[in-house]
Amino acid sequence: MSKDFYLEILHVDKNSKARYGILHTPHGDCEVPMFMPVGTLATVKTMTPEEIKSCGAGVILANTYHLHLRPGEDIVAKAGGVQKFMNYNGPMLTDSGGFQVFSLASKRNIKEEGATFKSHLNGDKIFFSPETVIEIEEKIGADIIMSFDECIPYPASYDYVKNSTLRTLRWAKRGKEAHKREDQALFGIVQGGDYQDLRKMCAEELVKMDFDGYSIGGTSIGEPKEVCFRMIDYAIEYLPFDKPRYLMGVGSLDYILEGIGKGIDMMDCVLPTRIARHGTCMTHEGRVNIRKECYKEDFSSLDKECDCYTCKNYTKAYLRHLYVSDEALGAHLLSIHNIRFLISIVEGARNAIKEDRFNEYKEEVLRKYGDKRGF
Repeated sequence: MSKDFYLEILHVDKNSKARYGILHTPHGDCEVPMFMPVGTLATVKTMTPEEIKSCGAGVILANTYHLHLRPGEDIVAKAGGVQKFMNYNGPMLTDSGGFQVFSLASKRNIKEEGATFKSHLNGDKIFFSPETVIEIEEKIGADIIMSFDECIPYPASYDYVKNSTLRTLRWAKRGKEAHKREDQALFGIVQGGDYQDLRKMCAEELVKMDFDGYSIGGTSIGEPKEVCFRMIDYAIEYLPFDKPRYLMGVGSLDYILEGIGKGIDMMDCVLPTRIARHGTCMTHEGRVNIRKECYKEDFSSLDKECDCYTCKNYTKAYLRHLYVSDEALGAHLLSIHNIRFLISIVEGARNAIKEDRFNEYKEEVLRKYGDKRGF
């Protein structure tokens, strides 16, 4: 692991497990907990890297599977790595592509060697193994990279989950042995489904391998909320205090705040930009569907409590006009707002942790949004 990558925990809330700290990386330092925007193809959809930074983002994500298909990791490497390729002045993370392999690819064949599948773009045959995924991620060059794992479907039988989790552990060991770049942090991914003993076993075995950080995987794949929260509890108590904890694929307020309260440091989701492209906005007054007729002559800002570029400069009436006219600027401006909104909520959580009032902050936010908190 790079000497430039480490987590510095500065304060733990006295009434919860929420923690505040600084994540040091080769491309800069970030406060945790953090929400990480998703830039699957080395771009956060409709937004420039400069706009992402202006929203307060620290780490952003790119995806190994998608960049392998387009434009190819060799091109990214020739550009000098993913940050230079996309002109992002900050730290980045690449998912291993495991979720995409098991959710997008057709005709998967999973064996001990790895996974053989067909591209969702053109049907070409592709083989991913723990070693090939690490090779791709090293060429892409993000500060943080993920181990290759099997994303277990929900629900699944105990025997299936156990066999899959044991394979994921063997893949994690192989990937760690293949990892050569000292300027990249490699995370292990805790699987185990909704089975407490398997989550515990997986977490403990990964910790023995001494990864640079740990992700909790197999969540946000359609399971009920209470199951997701159990999965976090089953894993997190066995993860080391002084290394980053990453909850994969959560982006609604209730999940984000619940994760932070349990000691999660990092979260990501495509939610804010995806719903923006459909005209939906997260605001301090709840969900706003900008397509509605009631906004046609509404010349107020989208969110009077928001400090983003969109809210400072544009009205609901104009944003509605852009959306109903199918102008690309509409999705662009709504994406800026939604990203900034989620990041600002997590900024508030960080301040609350430092003041030992995280539980009150969480209750206040969720009470304010009522039934709209999940967006």
